[in-house]
Amino acid sequence: MSKYTVVDQETCIACGAAAPEIFDSNDEGVAFVILDENEGTAEVAEGLFDDLDDAAEGCPTDSIKVETSPFKVLVD
Repeated sequence: MSKYTVVDQETCIACGAAAPEIFDSNDEGVAFVILDENEGTAEVAEGLFDDLDDAAEGCPTDSIKVETSPFKVLVD
């Protein structure tokens, strides 16, 4: 099963609890997905599923979203 993720940057409180292999933070401390610049289109590697699930479950504002399909459709 594929997994994709994105951070709702409007609700992120910059707690720093996200998995560093998947997420980073901008100058304000707000998290984003490093795999695709927070577009929600890059498939997360299966080896990172546990880290992704832990980050999503531990996010105090539910800002980390996880789906089994991309969040946006790529346009050529």
